[in-house]
Amino acid sequence: MKDTKLAQSEAKFAELVWRNEPIGSGELVKLCEKEFNWKKSTTYTVLKNLCEKGIFRNQDATVTSLVKKDELYGGESRRFVEDTFGGSLPRFLTAFIGSGKLSQRQAEELKKLIDEHREETP
Repeated sequence: MKDTKLAQSEAKFAELVWRNEPIGSGELVKLCEKEFNWKKSTTYTVLKNLCEKGIFRNQDATVTSLVKKDELYGGESRRFVEDTFGGSLPRFLTAFIGSGKLSQRQAEELKKLIDEHREETP
């Protein structure tokens, strides 16, 4: 994957592919016309760009993903935290939560995630 930063139109397109894959390229053109009012050439241009980025593959007129949604957005999120908060997840969470409060359920989910991903100490 060369560049995983998606433009808004690319992200909408990617969501459509992920929801419908594997999908024939002809069917994808019809869906994009219906969903986004795109012409055939626009669909193929966006598809070509995302194939060049290594996110999708169009082989034998069938479009499939090479990168799953969670993998793509997980990478973007990690880069955002790195670039904006110096890689500090606590600083990011503090900014994200702001002066708001977490529900009991949200706090429990975060604790569970932390426990599942905590590094083992010798």
